[in-house]
Amino acid sequence: MSTASRLPGIVTTDHVFHLPLDHRTPEGEQIEVYAREVVASGREGDHLPWLLFLQGGPGGRANRPIGRDGWLVRALDDYRVLLLDQRGTGRSTPATRQTLARRGTPRQQADYLAHFRADSIVRDAELIRRQLLGDSGRWSLLGQSFGGFCVLSYLSIAPEGVREAFVTGGLAGLRSSAEDVYRAAYPRVARKNAGHYARYPGDVTAVQRIAAHLLERPAELPDGGLLTVQAFQGLGMLLGTGSGSHVLHYLLEDAWVEGVAGPELSDTFLAEVQAHLSFAQGPLYAVLHEAIYGQRSVDPAGTEWAAERVRKEYPEFDAEAAVREGRPVLLTGEMIYPALFENDPALRPLRETAQLLAERTDWPDLYSPEQLAANQVPVVAAVYHDDMYVDTADSLATADAVRGTRVWVTNEWEHDGLRAGGGAVLDRLIRMARGEV
Repeated sequence: MSTASRLPGIVTTDHVFHLPLDHRTPEGEQIEVYAREVVASGREGDHLPWLLFLQGGPGGRANRPIGRDGWLVRALDDYRVLLLDQRGTGRSTPATRQTLARRGTPRQQADYLAHFRADSIVRDAELIRRQLLGDSGRWSLLGQSFGGFCVLSYLSIAPEGVREAFVTGGLAGLRSSAEDVYRAAYPRVARKNAGHYARYPGDVTAVQRIAAHLLERPAELPDGGLLTVQAFQGLGMLLGTGSGSHVLHYLLEDAWVEGVAGPELSDTFLAEVQAHLSFAQGPLYAVLHEAIYGQRSVDPAGTEWAAERVRKEYPEFDAEAAVREGRPVLLTGEMIYPALFENDPALRPLRETAQLLAERTDWPDLYSPEQLAANQVPVVAAVYHDDMYVDTADSLATADAVRGTRVWVTNEWEHDGLRAGGGAVLDRLIRMARGEV
């Protein structure tokens, strides 16, 4: 049963769909997939084209609107929007340490989670499209980051359901292995570190001091997690967003207080660090992060903790050596390491499951280069210059490989441009699709 709500400038309607866990066996186990329909107030009865929003991640639920704000300001001028909680996230049969424990052994959990990648998300969307629009109806796609990866899978698997596609920071390398991804990522992250330290030179000493302390005595976080120096380096995730460098700087300002035995890391700092580093709200991000790159024709040996293996090729990220040698400690970015599954209470029960997924070698291919080369669907994409999360060179190569793709390369925004830019980024893409720019 659908439930409607009125918020400032919008009307939302809840939809719950019962879909197969494994689309190869449609009569088998079913899961719930939730989506929120959003339309501008007063236009509920209008015949509007649908726009399906595919969130970044993996493991991120769709945004929760509180009114006509953000990119919805522009989208609702022309579309009826569907905000999809991708399977395993939000209200779509969530997959967490709590719910996965009901699946049984780590092997059973890993086999279950093998159905939570882009190919399954696309097939969910296709069943939802048919229920909402009918077999012949087509909708537009908006994919942010990992959502853009899903768009490429959609155009590979079911292009007949798509009338146009918008991608923001999400043109994945079609033939890039997990190793390729991280081998390109570490130098980009190093550049973001250099930019941050140039903006806030005092942070070089601030980060060195914290790293030196954690090397001697890892700190306990409020949730019982362990803040090691490697975990602390994970704050570099912030450097890929528009305001992240400033957030990091102000977080470091509150790092120390005078305790009974002398200077110690403050509760304020540790609580804020936990908020940035904990995967309690999105465990699938960590569990499936490398699996989103797994394709048996590209990664025949599995992903095998590619970020950890490739890191050894970049000794500049060795925090202990940096502290010893008195050079800047480099923070890391969108890398998932095995140690996270020891340190984070939300991930500890899933460490064996994550290991089995890292060892998996039978991942189906996610993209069809042949289908994409013959693509008939108009595609427009924002590619952010020196995007920390998605390699610009990969994105431009993919744009060349997907027939009919137009690209806007910009350094006005970081990876979170769709959110940070409000309706500006989407407006530009819509006008590009219409040939107005």
